[in-house]
Amino acid sequence: MAPAKGLSDDQRFALIKFRRSMADVLQPHHDDHYLLRWLRARNWDAAAAEKMMRDSLRWREKYQVDALLEWQPPEVLDKYYPSGLSGYDAEGSPVVVVPFAGLDIFGILNSVSKREFIQMTVKQMETYLFLGRQQAKQHGEGALGVVTIIDMANFNLRQWAWRPAGDVVVSLLQMYEANYPEILKNCYIINAPRVFSIAWSVVKNFLNDYTQSKIHIYKADPAKWQASLLQNIPADQLPRYFGGTMEDASGDAHCSAKIKQGGKVPKEYFQKQDVERRNDQSTVETAVVKKGGKLKLDYIAAQTGTFLKWEFRTEGHDIRFSVTMKDADGNCSTLVPLKRVGSHEAEEVGFITCPAPGTYTVVFDNTYSYLRSKKLHYSIGMAPPLSCDGEDGDDGVEDTRFRGELSDARLVQTAG
Repeated sequence: MAPAKGLSDDQRFALIKFRRSMADVLQPHHDDHYLLRWLRARNWDAAAAEKMMRDSLRWREKYQVDALLEWQPPEVLDKYYPSGLSGYDAEGSPVVVVPFAGLDIFGILNSVSKREFIQMTVKQMETYLFLGRQQAKQHGEGALGVVTIIDMANFNLRQWAWRPAGDVVVSLLQMYEANYPEILKNCYIINAPRVFSIAWSVVKNFLNDYTQSKIHIYKADPAKWQASLLQNIPADQLPRYFGGTMEDASGDAHCSAKIKQGGKVPKEYFQKQDVERRNDQSTVETAVVKKGGKLKLDYIAAQTGTFLKWEFRTEGHDIRFSVTMKDADGNCSTLVPLKRVGSHEAEEVGFITCPAPGTYTVVFDNTYSYLRSKKLHYSIGMAPPLSCDGEDGDDGVEDTRFRGELSDARLVQTAG
């Protein structure tokens, strides 16, 4: 392979410098194509790319990533982790299908640890990257990327507003961006419902421009997304449901024998102690809001009537506070106007009832202070709407799974 072709002189020099600086740790598969991924991720800064790659190599060693190909996951993950290899695209890259609605994140995280769930995800990525390298030997470097089809049909936003689920999302996104630069060839998100825009507005904050450019989002219009898939993936490499010609021996258009569909995890897999521990976690956190800066915390409300509750105090000085929202159509509104709060004198406590599903942003504003940073202690969480009849919500998730919890649904924290 010779991916260094087409580079400018400065880029070629950066590649040479990067290869020399990493010579002590390079492995046979660390060719130019591999090294260029790290350089592009750091805008051709060889020193920054070296730091990123060395940090990633330490991560791989610490978590024994290379051994995960042989790791046998717990039975519940083996049965209920929805994904599978569909086939290969026109250039030989692996095509992975993820029936996202089949991921019962509540059931899985109450059956295995967060670490095991992340290990399962890393095992999947490492498996497909290995397949891509094997395919590249026959088809060329075009096979080195991974193509992903994420089917959002029947997407349930509510379970992703549960705090442990949000924590896993953050961990996976941060792990991906830090250790797998530019491996995504294309990602097709299909059958995206209206409420998906709420989750996407939060998730995309963690993705760099390259990753976002590879993601194509389609609503529930099979004519459009099937045509798009077939432009790059041969029909005999796609299940019939996705516009291809593949089906199971039983005639299943989803090829469920090949692509695991997931499903609701039986309660016999639940680990009681872990359930109690997760539901009893303290939500008090501490942060420093820098002078002239802001702290923004995004939360997802999956249902109208969800309660957003806050308690906070500052040390020594006051701070400004507000709450805004963005709904599924991208409309923004202010729910708690920005005002100075004497939270250094008494703890500030309050709540609002969320008027619609959306992303709710809690803002601690210190832009008016040019001399002092503010130390902040806060506890913010979301609780489901009150239910008088005990019936399931409109999204089909049992209220008993969430009722009574102060579910901290924070997915992203940014300092302005």
